[in-house]
Amino acid sequence: MIFSALGLASAGVTLPGTLELALLTAGGLLPAKRPGPAIRSLRKIGVVVPAHNEELGIERCVHSLLSAHKPAAELLVTVVADNCTDRTAEIARSAGANVLERFSETERGKGFALEFAFETLFEAHEDLDAVLVVDADTEVASNFLLASESWFQQGSEAVQCRYTVRNADESDRTRLMNVALMAFNVLRPRGRSRWGLSAGILGNGFGLTRTCLERVPYSARSVVEDLEHHLNLVRADLKVDFIDETWVKADFPTGESGSDTQRARWEGGRMRMLKDHAPALAAEVAKGNLSMTEPLLDLLLLPLATHVGLLGATLAIPAPLSQLYAGAGLSVVAAHVAAALKVGGAEAGDIKALLRAPLYIAWKAKLIPQILQNAQEETEWVRTAREA
Repeated sequence: MIFSALGLASAGVTLPGTLELALLTAGGLLPAKRPGPAIRSLRKIGVVVPAHNEELGIERCVHSLLSAHKPAAELLVTVVADNCTDRTAEIARSAGANVLERFSETERGKGFALEFAFETLFEAHEDLDAVLVVDADTEVASNFLLASESWFQQGSEAVQCRYTVRNADESDRTRLMNVALMAFNVLRPRGRSRWGLSAGILGNGFGLTRTCLERVPYSARSVVEDLEHHLNLVRADLKVDFIDETWVKADFPTGESGSDTQRARWEGGRMRMLKDHAPALAAEVAKGNLSMTEPLLDLLLLPLATHVGLLGATLAIPAPLSQLYAGAGLSVVAAHVAAALKVGGAEAGDIKALLRAPLYIAWKAKLIPQILQNAQEETEWVRTAREA
């Protein structure tokens, strides 16, 4: 009886995530959507690069943007040097970017930086029709600007492109992170798009039109401000379209300290969002607002390593029904990872990295205290330590 109750409880925690993975895996394997014919033109497109003490990489990021194929619209690349104590602003100007500098002792974080940039730029440029957001440690594909413009021209009010790892070859951690982002940042938004759902905002490589920001101003404050703003968009009946044909790639930490800090901050932020928003989303679904179903399932889906760990524990409980479910759930995870490798264009190194997945799961387990702490408190914008 006790084993059956334990198995049922564990299955209940993971079932929403299993359903979400099955839904998005099936959709993600379908052919990717492409933009329709243009129904409007854009006068000016802005690219906003929020930066906090990014003097080591900001020049490369600006050069990547300025060397990409130019859109038909006028291009304005702006770096927001937010509470910087280094040469970020100076280097960005020298590289050819417009620079906004912002200082605040109390309002610190990427969300504040983006809100400041959007308000400043749209007020100063009446012909600015849309903005793209690219992180300061990022390289963009040569067609990034053109592809984004095409989706805006066909009527999209919000867009998100592929977002994976630029320095995947540098360590086992970055290679495993690349595999994880193939699932989280390629397969899943692609799957949502194929089912006609909002693809989501991933924090890097997304874009919003002036009209979109007028309807839903950017006021997200949490450490996972992208997820927070996406929920606000969906509540306003706005959808993010996924641009599968282009990408942004960012540097990820290779050392243990930087990786620990980054993952604990992100996953703690997601746990806080789960605590703050899941009850309200569930209430909306219960009242018949079915558009909130997938965002709720997304919040209830635990990080993949945690999800697999719980399914493995469920499989070990001697309760036949829960063991049957756990086996099916693990099969869904295997299919999800295989599909991510396929649509993500995996290389041999990515496939080999999966052999180290048990070590990755153990590492994530070690971070649980940090994650729980971050879920309970507001965390300011701290630059993740990366190698030069």
